[in-house]
Amino acid sequence: MKLGIDVLLADASMRESLQGKRVALLATPASVTSDFKASIDALAECKDINLTACFGPQHGLRGDQQDNMEETHNTRDAKYAIPVYSLYGEVRRPTAEMLASFDVLLVDIQDVGCRIYTFITTLFYLLEDFSDSDKQLWVLDRPNPAGREIEGLSLIAGQESFVGAAPIPMRHGLTLGESAQWYKDFKQLNTALTVIAMQDYEMKTAPDFGWPQQDLSWINPSPNIATLNAVRIYSGTVLLEGTTLSEGRGTTRPLELFGAPDLDTPKILQIMAELAPEWMAGCRIREIWFKPTFHKYQGELCAGVQLHTDFSGYKAEEFKPFRFMVLFLKAVRLCYPDDTLWRDFDYEYEFDRLAIDVINGGSYLREWVDDPQAQVSEMEERLLLDEMQWKKAVSGFLLY
Repeated sequence: MKLGIDVLLADASMRESLQGKRVALLATPASVTSDFKASIDALAECKDINLTACFGPQHGLRGDQQDNMEETHNTRDAKYAIPVYSLYGEVRRPTAEMLASFDVLLVDIQDVGCRIYTFITTLFYLLEDFSDSDKQLWVLDRPNPAGREIEGLSLIAGQESFVGAAPIPMRHGLTLGESAQWYKDFKQLNTALTVIAMQDYEMKTAPDFGWPQQDLSWINPSPNIATLNAVRIYSGTVLLEGTTLSEGRGTTRPLELFGAPDLDTPKILQIMAELAPEWMAGCRIREIWFKPTFHKYQGELCAGVQLHTDFSGYKAEEFKPFRFMVLFLKAVRLCYPDDTLWRDFDYEYEFDRLAIDVINGGSYLREWVDDPQAQVSEMEERLLLDEMQWKKAVSGFLLY
């Protein structure tokens, strides 16, 4: 298969419209060609591309910022002597100075297929900011490693944030190129958008389910998305950022394992199996102990669970990470009705809402978990409605 960056570099006729233009690149350490050359180097070596600036999203162009709300500052690339601007620092939208540095912005970032992952928000902001301007936005498409499956509650209008810029479900099932085309249409933007599609890419075929493992090695798009397994379960485990439970930061498998000190894991799993065993299907569930070296419960022994999708029997259509984690939170609440479950702190520049509501894009999930009378069937009905509506909304924008 060929990535969007590969297609652009291989087709001189495609680059003709870039000649005479100042070109900028939005990238991360995962922005590489299929043969592992950094996109910035490949573009700089291309004689008919005039690379004048680079941009980095959250975690930076070099991917060195570990946690959320760790900002990156503007700098200058030592090798090419061009400015490197941060879209996760003093600003999260390009300033007039930034816009003045280029005519065409190439977006070549590895997304993970989840609404809360801020790369898609940065893309949506750029689409808005380029509307009715002379700037061109080119998306060099990359795989969605979470695959085509759709799952989760849709963000409610009025609940937008930097971790949720549009009314889409948690696991959206699109590549960034497809997302860009949908958002431009949804917002009726007058943006000069070009999507360079991949070639020979499949999203639903086993065993890869979106990530062509035989063609591409995995590179962390951000520090705590260390494996393909983490991506596959991220749209569920990311909910833990809004709770007092550890999402595994400070361990070698963040966002793949989770828990807390003195958690009665066997009892929680039993309650889950009694409530909705079908929400636990499609993955392997392993009880574990872990001790974070930083972040929540630093230095404390935690009991919890690790989820595994890295085995030959993994079936993407059966595994529902959002449902699994919602069910896990429900079981924790039933086990510990008086404990503080929802973490109250400033989350991604939102200071007047609980983090779990910001993450979920509304309060329904929290209210359902906290209500001892709320039924699994009620949550399932809400989920199916949101997922069906989203599938219908994006059906005309699929490229693969």
